[in-house]
Amino acid sequence: MKKLSFLEKLIFLINSLSAAMLLISYVLPYIAPKSFPVISLLSLAVPILIILNLLFAIYWLLKFKKQVLLSVVVLLIGYKYVGSFYKFSGENITKNDKSISVMNYNVRLFNVYNWIDKENVADQIENLIKTEQPDILVIQEYHPHKDVNLSHFKHKFEKLSGNRIKYGQAIYSMYPIVNSGSVEFPNTANNAIFADVLIDSDTIRVYNIHLQSSHLTKDVDYLNSENSERVFRTLKSTFIMQQEQADLFNKHKSQCPHRIIISGDFNNTAYSYVYKQIKGDFLDSFEEAGKGFGKTFDFKFFPTRIDFILVDNDFKVNGFKSFNEKLSDHYPILAKVSLKE
Repeated sequence: MKKLSFLEKLIFLINSLSAAMLLISYVLPYIAPKSFPVISLLSLAVPILIILNLLFAIYWLLKFKKQVLLSVVVLLIGYKYVGSFYKFSGENITKNDKSISVMNYNVRLFNVYNWIDKENVADQIENLIKTEQPDILVIQEYHPHKDVNLSHFKHKFEKLSGNRIKYGQAIYSMYPIVNSGSVEFPNTANNAIFADVLIDSDTIRVYNIHLQSSHLTKDVDYLNSENSERVFRTLKSTFIMQQEQADLFNKHKSQCPHRIIISGDFNNTAYSYVYKQIKGDFLDSFEEAGKGFGKTFDFKFFPTRIDFILVDNDFKVNGFKSFNEKLSDHYPILAKVSLKE
């Protein structure tokens, strides 16, 4: 570092810290939040750490400095992380008589409380769904809104709670639902539901999972307030609850006799312990066929992916589509999948 100016030395120090934090984050999927709840919070910062290290690498490359190797090596070590953050190429969704399309959407009660200052948000969500015509629709934060008509789906299973406003999860299907149920999570309104869908002679289980919310908003201004310590305490307890919920879900999933599709809002990133536990050896449809950032949550500073469609290895992912319509604090995603022959 002798040939570096004072400013460059300061920049490299910051570079080193961000590289070290990104390197540490690579082991987060293997560390249970109950064991180290504080370090688990780092999973939320992985996207910005990837961006920072990319920027540092570009900076040193333009300077023709060997310091470029630090971020480049760290990024190469975690190339799978980078691939989960941004996909350079994807598969176009194509017509296939043997494939089914699955859409996942956290609709935030169809804007019943007017969080989004737009007219007819519920109608626009309905129109989007009808335009895309998914075979299976998986909804979190569902509310039986009087202005939303999804009766073109022939079958439905919903699990609702609440007194004044009914809300919960729902699975709509163009195929017969031959069995359904719920995986209850203690001390919360969040849960997982499932529907066994009969497609020709095959029965496929579709899970709709909604893990405990971390109560993140689209920006982080609240972290600068006096309540930041309370926010971090809430995040730590949330991650511990998510771990417990993932354990309950996996126990239920392990007893399933059918091929499985897992769709839902994990309220955590692809770099987290709960994602790894739930995913197991399943295929992430975005990683298989997505393109771009695959953003699913309206976060102010960087693209955030916390909603997933996972399929077991008996499936092939033929296509994946992300949407930019801002009709909730989440964006819908759609995957086209088929059983392997």
